[in-house]
Amino acid sequence: MSEAALIDRIIPCSDVVKRAARIGAEIRNIKLSGDLPSHTIAAINSLLLVHKVIFFRDQDHLDDAEQERFGIRLGKLVPHPTIDSIEGTTSIIEFDSARGGSRADVWHADGTFIAAYPKISVLRAIVIPPFGGDTVWSNTTAAYLDLPLPLQRLADELWAVHTNGFEYAGKARVREIDKKHFDEVFTRTIFETEHPIVRVLPETGERALVLGDVVQRFVDIGKRDGQKLFELFQSHITAPENTVRWTWQAGDLAIWDNRATQHYAVNDYGDQHRVVRRATIDGDVPVSVDGRSSVTRLKVTKQPPMEAT
Repeated sequence: MSEAALIDRIIPCSDVVKRAARIGAEIRNIKLSGDLPSHTIAAINSLLLVHKVIFFRDQDHLDDAEQERFGIRLGKLVPHPTIDSIEGTTSIIEFDSARGGSRADVWHADGTFIAAYPKISVLRAIVIPPFGGDTVWSNTTAAYLDLPLPLQRLADELWAVHTNGFEYAGKARVREIDKKHFDEVFTRTIFETEHPIVRVLPETGERALVLGDVVQRFVDIGKRDGQKLFELFQSHITAPENTVRWTWQAGDLAIWDNRATQHYAVNDYGDQHRVVRRATIDGDVPVSVDGRSSVTRLKVTKQPPMEAT
């Protein structure tokens, strides 16, 4: 029996509703929990490899503990490198629009400023405004396939430096509380990591572009040329045909393959309240087409400011 047929026996095709041609599917009639049978978890993992991001409505029964109990079935939970997890949890961080650092309105994959950045992210909607606040995901494997062959060959050879100390103020609509969070929390330890801009996914052999707005520069390429290359490759990633947009409802849960996607939280809900909570699953170090691995070149913890005497 084929893998597709096995998945269909566990999660019927009628319960898998594609949301866009190249990325995204809604999975219906499943109540997520840490107690799901192993074959159901395997089917969810397989669907994730195919669709890159999968959505589940009506998961209001989940709390922080159960979100992590489910998440650990997908792999090892890992905390954020600089943001503290919610008390009593291993990896969950909260994005509350009333606080700083909550509006991730830049194209990115989670945590690419470290070498072994998360493999999977699991995001749960707590409070959703009546309008706005959607999230958009892009398929970075489809973007690679869209490149003409000469550009694929070029991309295969390029490396880029990712850092959490990126030019935040120039890339986002920054409130003062967001700038304070960026300066004091998100960048309390500065990382710089060299990644190939094309990584090979071990399960499928697919090639995925590794970029996003935390890229600081290309290795061995000047700033002006590097910026043009970044815009060229990033434009393929964010092309509308490679994206899916999800309109949240409270109780929704999204799971995405963080190695094969980027995402953007649309900042179009003004002062309305929006709260989501994310758990992350540990990833492996990316490997380039020629077999080299990513490496963190810089890790510097800021010294706290001296108190006035």
